[in-house]
Amino acid sequence: MTQQLMLLSILAAALALFAWGRLRYDLVALGALMASVLLGLVPGEEAFSGFGHPAVITVAAILIVSRSLERSGVVDGMGRMLRPSRGYPALQVAALTGVTMALSAFMNNVGALALMLPVAINAANASNRSPSELLMPISFGSLLGGMMTLIGTPPNIIISSIRAQQVGSPFGLFDFTPVGIIVAVVGLTYIGFLGWRLLPLRATGQDSGSERFKIQDYITEVRLTEGSDLVGKRLVELETLAQSDLAVVALERRKDRMLAPSPYLRLQAGDLLVLETDPATLKRVLEPAGLDLVGAPEPENSPLRSERVGLVEVVVTPGSRFEGRTVRNLRLHTAYGLNLLGVSRNGERVTSRLGQVRFQAGDVLLLQGESDAMPSTFALLGVLPLAERDLPQARRGKLDWKPLAVFGLAVAALLSGLLPPQIAFVLAVMGLILIGNITLREAYEAIDWPIIVLLGAMIPVGMAMETSGAAEAITAPLLAMQESLPAWIILAVLMVVTMLLTDIMNNAATAVLMAPIGLALAAGLGASPDPFLMTVAVGASSTFLTPIGHQSNLLVMGPGGYKFGDYWRMGLILDLLLLVTAVPAILFIWPL
Repeated sequence: MTQQLMLLSILAAALALFAWGRLRYDLVALGALMASVLLGLVPGEEAFSGFGHPAVITVAAILIVSRSLERSGVVDGMGRMLRPSRGYPALQVAALTGVTMALSAFMNNVGALALMLPVAINAANASNRSPSELLMPISFGSLLGGMMTLIGTPPNIIISSIRAQQVGSPFGLFDFTPVGIIVAVVGLTYIGFLGWRLLPLRATGQDSGSERFKIQDYITEVRLTEGSDLVGKRLVELETLAQSDLAVVALERRKDRMLAPSPYLRLQAGDLLVLETDPATLKRVLEPAGLDLVGAPEPENSPLRSERVGLVEVVVTPGSRFEGRTVRNLRLHTAYGLNLLGVSRNGERVTSRLGQVRFQAGDVLLLQGESDAMPSTFALLGVLPLAERDLPQARRGKLDWKPLAVFGLAVAALLSGLLPPQIAFVLAVMGLILIGNITLREAYEAIDWPIIVLLGAMIPVGMAMETSGAAEAITAPLLAMQESLPAWIILAVLMVVTMLLTDIMNNAATAVLMAPIGLALAAGLGASPDPFLMTVAVGASSTFLTPIGHQSNLLVMGPGGYKFGDYWRMGLILDLLLLVTAVPAILFIWPL
């Protein structure tokens, strides 16, 4: 009993920290693991056994394969295919959401969303719609699509591995498909016809980056005087003096105009500098820098982009190099050649000093830099461009069949029973590296290491729920009422609890913690574990009430201008629809 109370206390503390959100979920998971080891709940020699668990290996391999599929050109031309739906708002939402679902069934949820996010924003621009009407639907579509196959989402992989330990065989690639398709069709119908209408109208899709951020209000021209201490020094010296609170977006010297000048360019007396900064910073640096104020230029005389220089909005992804850092300690201009012109958070421009802004996942940044270098720089920094109009078109090539063929062979080996998932997809990763489709460095960068650490740490804790009897203690009240409650109500309660947990903690962690509870319920009822495991799988992927439960929801928060409370507007009805649909479907396809 003491062990059960200790473990439940650890899990309650972890749950509170997950909901608080101030500590990253992988750190919280490691803390829960270490506490369990110190209290003797998890044997020391088994503390890190989770990192070699088949589910963890499979998730890592799928992330690498997904990155390869993203670059294969599989969705090139998607925008042109969806053009006929522009005149029909409901059809446009349904088409974008449906395509995202289909992609998400066979690749990582976030990867599928990353491919469709620029397509959806460009569709909003073309049809003069608010992106808020399209972005949450495709985010929810990526979650619904992942339910349809074993490899569509980490919870399914985890549940399959747990079944292998309990029953002796895992779920197959398409064992999730019957229930998943029913749930996806119901979700798509709701989202396409009603769900998007419940969303607020925020920033208009037709605004360009400069209009959305209103950066013309912060553009000023100054001239470097003869007596300035900066004469002969590099441009970066001015940025350092301003503590990275300004960006030099253009420099004019003897009628030659340079956009996004190099930070290592040496300044000369008489240089006309076009600065993007706030009035307080401008006032603070004018005298020390020896600058004469010329005034605000006319918008048409102060272009921010050219054939060489682009102006692109990007969203900060979870785990990117931006997250938790400032433009100053990131050395954005000197290290990466990018000027930060604006930051938007939750749909509103951040008006504080840019050099002091600590970036968060979901922030939208307006960046200026050389167009040819932007795609590789964005990939290195871990940010996602929201539209591709300012990026080179040459990188859009023909469909590359090699990664698709390797992926197909892995799926065939899995379906035939020749290889288990972790072996099939690790071999696929090796094949992609050997044919030169992806480098070793790119493979390591494709892995979402916080997710891997989260899974590796939580799996031993989840196992301790069974060995300590904590799972049985949690399920005892429900089992005590089994004579008066039909099994479908117990299954529905399991799904509701799982749905609520996954909205405040990572869906993979939810699957790890709720699977032992599902198994305990099945054992107590003398029923098959399959319907209970399927219920946990569906519930763990139903992250529709908050932006913090899944990375897909967080990624669309900034570009869509959503508030925290906007998610339940569309998500609450969707949760209820899935509950009344999935439970009967599970009981029919996977009887007790």
